[in-house]
Amino acid sequence: MADGTFKEYPVEDHAWRLFRHLKGPDAPLPPAFVTALQMSAQAHEEMVAAVAPCVDTSISKTVNVPVDYPYADFQDLYLSAWKSGLKGLATYRPNAVLGAVLSVEAPTRAAPERLDAGPFNQRLALERMPQPVLASLRWPGRPELVAGNAAWTYMVRHPFGTFALFVGEVPEVGDDSRSRPAASRPFEVWVNGAEQPRGLGALAKTLSMDLRARDAAWVRLKLDALATVQEERAFEMPFPPLGEPRQFPGIVAATAAVIRWRCEQLGLWSQSGAATPVLDAMFSREEPLTGPNGTLAWAVDIHNPASDEQFTLTLKEVVLPDGQGGSVTRPCALGFSGNYPRAMDGLARILSLDMRVLDPAWIGMKLRKLLSYAEPLGHFMAFVPGLERGQQRQQTWPSTVAYVARLVIHRYTMLGVLDEDGYPLQEMGILQVPESNPTQAAPMAGARCPECGNATLIRKDGCDFCTACGHIGSCG
Repeated sequence: MADGTFKEYPVEDHAWRLFRHLKGPDAPLPPAFVTALQMSAQAHEEMVAAVAPCVDTSISKTVNVPVDYPYADFQDLYLSAWKSGLKGLATYRPNAVLGAVLSVEAPTRAAPERLDAGPFNQRLALERMPQPVLASLRWPGRPELVAGNAAWTYMVRHPFGTFALFVGEVPEVGDDSRSRPAASRPFEVWVNGAEQPRGLGALAKTLSMDLRARDAAWVRLKLDALATVQEERAFEMPFPPLGEPRQFPGIVAATAAVIRWRCEQLGLWSQSGAATPVLDAMFSREEPLTGPNGTLAWAVDIHNPASDEQFTLTLKEVVLPDGQGGSVTRPCALGFSGNYPRAMDGLARILSLDMRVLDPAWIGMKLRKLLSYAEPLGHFMAFVPGLERGQQRQQTWPSTVAYVARLVIHRYTMLGVLDEDGYPLQEMGILQVPESNPTQAAPMAGARCPECGNATLIRKDGCDFCTACGHIGSCG
């Protein structure tokens, strides 16, 4: 894969076995594989020496030596090859006359945008105004399936136990509104079991909301972000469909890999040229990078005595134009430091992507869903944010994740983007209303929708209906 993550290599199981054979079973595992041009000459020789006893004819192997490779690291290469029992070894160093045997094209991915506009809070420029992103949702919440739905189950085995991972599926519906039973689409993820890591259920709940959007590429971006989440230690886990052992940097990456595998089996990314409404609404695909002057950030300390967690929540912020000649500050990334469940690093990774969607109704929806996330024996008392000194009061929060969601909503309220209930203060939040798309029905003005917060709730067929996100309210 272009991002260099090990999980996408089809021969990675063999590569990990070779690595353990060369370095020993207790050697620390690298975060990713490297290319032939990034390997040292000695590593090339060791690889040939490892496979030579298993080859009964000959081996054609060229050690690719970069132009600027230090001679001190090369001078003993052939002596090492002779000591390893090799019959021959070829080396090649590119030059201006003969060129190079191997070359690597420049990456096509755009580098993360730098924030160098000012000494403190930094500014990003916008190229276009998107459509309200919640209109891309197939359902604003979990659909009511009166006949039930099928769910694929896999037992995830990690160093501290085993838990069940479920991927819920519904029959795909075509343009003619008739279901095709032969094809199914994943629409939710959840975990179950006493040995699941804390915080992983909140991650699954957030991914379920992404699966309900009409944007498969957005789901893939989320899973790509989770694939490299590092935790305390790597571990090996049986992987579907045959149970071969695979190495993962942590339980979040392992869970994301299983979800990706099931999505691939269901053909979620098989449709080429599909629309990407959520991706198109992002003001930055990668986390914006700061210059040497840095940028402003908002931090708050969290203590959950019930679970003995004490850590700091930090929101990195950036300045965006408000569509009216001014500017407004928006969070662009979320992070934790201290003593907290490591599965929350995955939650921070995907919520950071949600924060970079221009329409703040998107992140508002995600945070409101997490306000009710509860954990067994995880509830605790903490101060309500936003109250003046002398008026502070405490209340019970169902989990650490729920309190984090409340704090983030409060920061958006301080910035004038969301209200304290997590709804945008303006239609399309801080942005101008985009021009209507002639190929898409424009939202109609009405009452405020309880789901997306836009003033687009009308009466349709006897029921409250939101023309922006599709929410169906009371009927009669």
